[in-house]
Amino acid sequence: MRPLKQWPLAQRNAIQGVMTDIDDTLTRDGHIVPSALDALHALRACGLRLIAITGRPAGWSAPYAEQWPLDALLAENGAVAFVRQSDGRMAKLYQQSAQVRAHNFARMQALAQHITATVPGAQLATDSPGRECDIAIDHSEFTQLPQEHIAHVVRLMQEAGMHATVSSIHINGWFGEHNKWQGAQWIVRQLWGRALPDELTQWVYIGDSTNDETMFAHCTHSVGVANIARFAPAMRHLPVYVAEAERGDGFAEMAALLLAAQSAPATAPSPACSISH
Repeated sequence: MRPLKQWPLAQRNAIQGVMTDIDDTLTRDGHIVPSALDALHALRACGLRLIAITGRPAGWSAPYAEQWPLDALLAENGAVAFVRQSDGRMAKLYQQSAQVRAHNFARMQALAQHITATVPGAQLATDSPGRECDIAIDHSEFTQLPQEHIAHVVRLMQEAGMHATVSSIHINGWFGEHNKWQGAQWIVRQLWGRALPDELTQWVYIGDSTNDETMFAHCTHSVGVANIARFAPAMRHLPVYVAEAERGDGFAEMAALLLAAQSAPATAPSPACSISH
């Protein structure tokens, strides 16, 4: 990973959209960092497209999709999307049919009970009542699981035929072929009728943990906030650049560089393309 300040101006100037993780990328202790929220508004005012992609549940994500200046918010690692309509309201979309979701939900609840009964200290994430298409085991939000128990949970999920990822706070498992990368492609087609792989030079993704690896692996431009250092030794796919600051302040650091590039070659940033504090 190279320091974020080394990101070339010409590449930043070509960026037209930002895709971002939420937990510990925009937030700290579950709340969005003020500098990150200011940065989202500034990016939006400058005309950049904004998509948030999270492992958090649909129920948890819905109010943030409404409140934050986003084009879309993908929840449950791409299974569910909230998409902004022309009237400003958010429409809710699913990748799986209602029948498939109901079938998978029953299977996931049974496996969740097995995991919590089998792995010492394993507990469902407190946001589990809002989950529709996955299950989540807490490892760092309110419960601390040692690495060997995290690995045990992942193994049980995979043995059951689930996909499993580890975020900065949860272990997520689901049935289906969706993930953050597939979900990002889906929502770009839904919103703009275009193929994300054909325009990767126009997008940047920013995240902080192992469940962002699929995005880091595919995105031409990728950034990690500084707290990615916690997970980097275990990751196969790292972002190209890393911010100096952690969490939402790291997001704001990236946004400031993008906005500076958007205003070049002007002598000074326009009010729409700067972050107000």
